[in-house]
Amino acid sequence: MPAISLSVTLITHNEGANIVDCLRSVAFADEWIVVDSGSTDNTRELAESFGARVVRTDSWPGFGPQKNKALALARGEWVLSLDADERVSPELAASIRAVISAEHGAGQGVRGYELSRLSRFCGQWMRHGDWYPDRVLRLFRRDSGRFTDDQVHERLVVQGSTGRLAGHLLHETMPSLDDAIDKMNRYSRGRALDKVRSGKRGGLRSALLHGAWAFLRSYVIRRGFLDGKLGFVLAVYIAEGTYYRYLKMGMLSGHLGQFD
Repeated sequence: MPAISLSVTLITHNEGANIVDCLRSVAFADEWIVVDSGSTDNTRELAESFGARVVRTDSWPGFGPQKNKALALARGEWVLSLDADERVSPELAASIRAVISAEHGAGQGVRGYELSRLSRFCGQWMRHGDWYPDRVLRLFRRDSGRFTDDQVHERLVVQGSTGRLAGHLLHETMPSLDDAIDKMNRYSRGRALDKVRSGKRGGLRSALLHGAWAFLRSYVIRRGFLDGKLGFVLAVYIAEGTYYRYLKMGMLSGHLGQFD
């Protein structure tokens, strides 16, 4: 059996509208691992028709643990972890192939690489504010990386030196405001749970202060206003998500109503 240089791992749930475009963008990989948490659409069938190995799980342990499940199934020397709504641009694909070829069997070297993610919000690519440049550590040597066990906003921890690759990881997220609001509600609760479990506290005052700061940082300091009207909408969205996260932290930790 030929050696596997690159494995692509994904976790999915009802991603039939995204999975094929995602996998096509990494057709150059040696294997594709999809861990699916009970999709009711055609996600699994589409992934299998592309040639991916699909494993179904009926439980949802959170993003970090689920990504570690996918990682445990990978056989490649290198692993590229993607979300189904992400696509590797041709320039980034060339960068990935070049670095894997150059470092194949090269001993220790660089153990992981950051990718520059460019996200689309309500149909517009956002090139300023909190969302850009969005550096995400996604390509790594399999024996050097593991995801944290966070429910949401999990992090990849790589043991060793890291670099950065040219090209964009294109993020087709939140095509409508309804999608954005739904995601905010789900993610703010998961993030609040992670924070409370780590000993952090929330409340009304912290929710107001952190929300206001999030808007100022995104819209003014990081020049979100350069993205036009949607730059303002995104800054408000980020501020609102931050506000609800700290408010939910207060509810979960029993401090809601205290100005702590």
